[in-house]
Amino acid sequence: MSKEWESVIGLEVHLQLKTGTKVWCSCSADYDHSAPNTHTCPICLGHPGVLPKLNEKVLDYAIKGALALNCEINKESKFDRKNYFYPDTPKNYQITQFDKPYAGRGFLDIKLNGKEKRVGITRVQIEEDAGKSIHGANESYINFNRASMPLIEIISEPDIRSSEEAYEYLNTLRSILKYTGISDVSMELGSLRCDANISVRKSGEPFGTRVEVKNLNSFKAVAKAIDYEIGRQIEHIENGGTVDQETRLWDDAVGITRIMRSKEEANDYRYFPEPDLVRVVISDERIERLEKEMPESKIDKIARFLNEYGIKEYDAEVLSEDIELANYFEGVAKASNNGKSASNWVLTEVLRVLKEENKVIEEFQICSEDLGELITLIDKGTISSKIAKEVFAIRLVENKKPSKIVEEKGLVQVADVSEIEAIVDRVLGANEKMVEDYKNSDEGKKPRVLKGLIGQIMKETKGKANPQIVTDLLMKKLV
Repeated sequence: MSKEWESVIGLEVHLQLKTGTKVWCSCSADYDHSAPNTHTCPICLGHPGVLPKLNEKVLDYAIKGALALNCEINKESKFDRKNYFYPDTPKNYQITQFDKPYAGRGFLDIKLNGKEKRVGITRVQIEEDAGKSIHGANESYINFNRASMPLIEIISEPDIRSSEEAYEYLNTLRSILKYTGISDVSMELGSLRCDANISVRKSGEPFGTRVEVKNLNSFKAVAKAIDYEIGRQIEHIENGGTVDQETRLWDDAVGITRIMRSKEEANDYRYFPEPDLVRVVISDERIERLEKEMPESKIDKIARFLNEYGIKEYDAEVLSEDIELANYFEGVAKASNNGKSASNWVLTEVLRVLKEENKVIEEFQICSEDLGELITLIDKGTISSKIAKEVFAIRLVENKKPSKIVEEKGLVQVADVSEIEAIVDRVLGANEKMVEDYKNSDEGKKPRVLKGLIGQIMKETKGKANPQIVTDLLMKKLV
């Protein structure tokens, strides 16, 4: 993008709340694993004469989400009807919050290329989800199990200036909200969905006309759609055109946006207060209770990891990026009583396997207790670090305790000094030139020669010799 052009981006994130039941009724919210249209009732199907009632758990979860995003909680809010017709909207309107949402004026701090940036959050509102349309070759079906699933919509300020910032904002948002436990926060499961509002302007000029892009099913798709739309708008303007306010769909297969409809204004939806729901009053006592219930935040966890386990700040940040990974690391650290080794093993070997096998930590074959036991075997001198990696590889395919693998494979480390000394003498005798090189070389070259001799001894013992004993014996004999 030319330096004279600037992109202006705001994101609207819809987050499903993991409340167990729907927002206005007691129907199960497990819409994805049940037969179609089995988790419905007259309330979520919008039958005439029924009365919705706000699920208390939805309000508590929504407040927790807003608190995690540094938002102000509005003591009084209300629900409104947003009128539009879609086949998967059973009432032909959506219950949402228009002019008086329950939360607003928050922020999210992101870090990109070592620089921090604060992205404002305009508002957070409670609303209901629609059903789900399933399209076949010649017909379409509607599954209303998802209708009236509880959502919060998080609307950012137009503070984002690039696809990279948008990607980082979404990653940070997902990480923070997952720590609260209010949602699965998964685009793959459909519990997190995102629309992007994009415009361009010449630097210093007022905001341009924004275009909303929908059908974004991954963070990468969000970034690609933003980049495409920025380029499309700039080219269109430079060719003498004007950008229309409209809604476009992202076509991931070909990497372009397509026109969906002209963008509606608020008056197109004919908002009016929801007559079947009372206003929402949130007391100070309720906020205080929920603040006390809030689990440890990502920032607090990083600080605690630094203090309790003495690991590097960068390592603590990586380990805390995902709450499941953080919990796994802490399980290993407690099982081994060695936080630094636990951090090293998780950041190197565990993450390597997860990347190679395209898995998440919940699917990892080795439980935290077993990895902790493996580290303990190293610390006790039962096995060497090299043998530990062999045991690790075996444990990936065999569901056995590391100590059992060591016993069955005869991998116990040789720690008998006299036994190791005999092997050291034999290796020194067979490598007289290396011994002479060590004695005659300057201090800078000695470590390299020493490493070669240690390698010969470890090869002779199949990696079982205690490395420290080997090193100590060599240093005595090479004087």
